Amino acid sequence: MRALVDRIAATRIGGTFNQYAEGPRAALLRERLAAYLAAREDAPVLLVGEAPGYRGARVSGLPFTSERQLTGRGPAEATATIVQRALRELGLAGHVLLWNVVPTHPGTAISNRPPTTEEIRAGIAFVALLAGGRRVVAVGRVAARATGAPYVRHPSHGGAEAFRTGLQGAVVGADRLLPSGAGGRWAALSPCE
Repeated sequence: MRALVDRIAATRIGGTFNQYAEGPRAALLRERLAAYLAAREDAPVLLVGEAPGYRGARVSGLPFTSERQLTGRGPAEATATIVQRALRELGLAGHVLLWNVVPTHPGTAISNRPPTTEEIRAGIAFVALLAGGRRVVAVGRVAARATGAPYVRHPSHGGAEAFRTGLQGAVVGADRLLPSGAGGRWAALSPCE
């Protein structure tokens, strides 16, 4: 996983800000990402969003995670809060690897912008490296178009309940992953797509 993080840090994806290579926190963010990927190495589900938010993974280094969630300080990010809450409520928090189609931040330190087609093409290679052997679920239409994976509504702009319900249907309700009983662990029951 360290090699993957190093590869991302060495990659220029269009006009995005590479938080793993640029800025005073780059080394910390690389370490966090490497530890996170190692901890989720056996996760049966890959939940893929569009790109890091300017108050989310751009600052924390972890997809769908804010700095405030990690340290209790720094910016909070609404989407990260909703995603993490839904994963906990559904019992999936430790069984899902979170990622983005574009792993680096399109936008500025105070705003987001949609990734360009070229940025999506460059970023999808990293999704392919992480998708092997996992059920892939796309969060939002951009991620769905880029990955071809089943779609769940993005939780922003009033979509929290639709996201939770969609995630439950795509992962739990679809009998793709069911509790195995002992210790609340989840077992894949069908081939990953």
